[in-house]
Amino acid sequence: MQDKPFKIFSGTKSRYFAEKVCNSLNCPLGNMIIEHFADGEFSVSYEESIRGSQVFLIQSTFPSSDNLLELLLMIDAAKRASAKSIVAVIPYFGWARQDRKDKPRVSIGAKLIADLLSVSGINRLITMDLHADQIQGFFNVPVDHLYASGVFIEYVKNLNLENLVIATPDVGGTKRASSYSKFLGCPMVICYKLRKKANEISDMQIIGDVNGMDVLLVDDIVDTAGTITKAADLMIENGANSVRAIASHPVMSDPASMRVDNSSLTEIIFTDSIPYSNKCEKVKVLSVAETFADAILRVCNNESISSLYLI
Repeated sequence: MQDKPFKIFSGTKSRYFAEKVCNSLNCPLGNMIIEHFADGEFSVSYEESIRGSQVFLIQSTFPSSDNLLELLLMIDAAKRASAKSIVAVIPYFGWARQDRKDKPRVSIGAKLIADLLSVSGINRLITMDLHADQIQGFFNVPVDHLYASGVFIEYVKNLNLENLVIATPDVGGTKRASSYSKFLGCPMVICYKLRKKANEISDMQIIGDVNGMDVLLVDDIVDTAGTITKAADLMIENGANSVRAIASHPVMSDPASMRVDNSSLTEIIFTDSIPYSNKCEKVKVLSVAETFADAILRVCNNESISSLYLI
């Protein structure tokens, strides 16, 4: 890696993604050991010198919390090994749904994670499709917020859907869906939902007309898939020709895969920000490794990353 001005390392569960990024950059993945002890504790050690190097640490912070703790230990170890700068590359930023106090006496998890990363010693964060854009303001270091829209829009255009309509499965995603609608020059509809509690929907209604249309549902995260599958079924009930969905992060907690299989969805398209290993014929995964590789190069060369944004 002597010919590169940076070094890339990865946590355990994001190694598959880091290897894709390194392939795009034509550089090896850095040598690091994460040693686990019998009680579940683990330690991190770099097996090569990183003194004076610009270090990129790739790790999504999806459950379990071990992934977050691995990243924090990687950051601390890099700081103590005299790295010149430390950039956390987090394709999926976990705990992002806890971005405000929506009822009394609750934590703001996203702010806590931002504080933990900052105190650990990061100099910059590169992430993708945060659940809420304002989470960038929780950090006191630069945040490069990437979007998966580049790979999604290319895929959608290749489908050649004549009667395309963009839909959001809930009111909270209106801004995201509106951006796709304006860029693709097609109408938009909204699903309005009421929840009994987290991950449980009591009622859902469509605002707009989907009769005879090919619907594309746009979301950032699919967890239990209850919302997106219910929205798809409702679209078909209201006369839609077909329903597809795109979502950046395939959290896909059980029974999500079964729900997708049994739903009216033609297909659901994710990125590889989180490893998805369950077998589901309706799931397609597009890689955003090249997008992150490009962003890493631009950060190293002090170049603008705004050209990476379609919407």
